[in-house]
Amino acid sequence: MHADVIGFVRKSKNTKTGPIPVSVSRKLTCPSTCPLKKSGCYAKAGFLKFPWARLENGTWGIPWEEFLQQVRGLPPGTFWRHAQAGDLPGRGTRIDRKRLRELTEANRGKKGYTYTHKPPNRSNLSAVREACRGGFIVNLSADNLPMADKLFDSGLPVVTLVPSGTPATTRTPRGRKVVVCPAQRRKDVTCDDCRLCARSDRGFIVGFLPHGSQATYVHRVASKD
Repeated sequence: MHADVIGFVRKSKNTKTGPIPVSVSRKLTCPSTCPLKKSGCYAKAGFLKFPWARLENGTWGIPWEEFLQQVRGLPPGTFWRHAQAGDLPGRGTRIDRKRLRELTEANRGKKGYTYTHKPPNRSNLSAVREACRGGFIVNLSADNLPMADKLFDSGLPVVTLVPSGTPATTRTPRGRKVVVCPAQRRKDVTCDDCRLCARSDRGFIVGFLPHGSQATYVHRVASKD
């Protein structure tokens, strides 16, 4: 199966995101450096387990160029989520800048956003910065609050894992404000309602609580200092 095959639905049935367009990227886009790759990855269980498996075994998905056409065809102002499983274009730790530029261009006039766990080296940060300037919002994903501080210094939007029991707002070791995902805290809020992660200028970090069958392991990752 071609590496550029990607899953896309125009109306998600995921109760967390709400009924918005979403895509699913192949597992090969996930960096080996992600501490949740072998254990704790939410996409390997629950709602996303089966569509991700279908993408991997070739029974679902469309070619990259067709995916870009689908994104271009979304109505102006459409709020949508890229890679609710998987990561940005590019195998492993590398961001494929050409593909990310193509996606950013296809997203013009829409409100696409996503996250990346790829390492924040100079090349990757430059690619993410370019995408955010072009209106496609990419959040840097941190594993814990100290790492969130380091990523925040880049000036790019940041999200982070936070330990179980973290209150609605907290602070990093360096005093940066962290707002725990409202869609996790309230059953009546979805990503479509909240949209914090699609704001590149929010000035604070968004925190995600451990959840799912491996929440205990994720809590340990989030608690490291």
